[in-house]
Amino acid sequence: MKLGYTIIYVPDVAASLEFFEAAFGMQRKFLHESGTYGELQTGETTLAFAAHELGEMNFPAGHVHASSSAQPLGFEIALVTDSVHEAHAKAVSTGAMALAAPQQKPWGQVVSYVRCPDGVLVELCTPVGA
Repeated sequence: MKLGYTIIYVPDVAASLEFFEAAFGMQRKFLHESGTYGELQTGETTLAFAAHELGEMNFPAGHVHASSSAQPLGFEIALVTDSVHEAHAKAVSTGAMALAAPQQKPWGQVVSYVRCPDGVLVELCTPVGA
């Protein structure tokens, strides 16, 4: 078994794709004509977004909307970069909320946290052991 997809339910799939393109330099792989599902080119594991309405079909009892949660969900996406300070500043200038400025961790990584307009928590970090 291997991890194939991370799918995040968001209020506006196209807006989430556009934000990740602008803030993190990712490229769009696919946006369904309905606008309810889209993917980014992220390597072997796909990062995808689906509309809350699809979440409601999949989970009739409901699901937590990260965009309307006062606090970040206990789930993050980690994006690895050699330039955490630069990536953090770009994400914030593009509309992300800074949650933790870049800082050196005891194990050697530089790590920061931002919250995207759709509520997604993103860790920006250097490679482990770099």
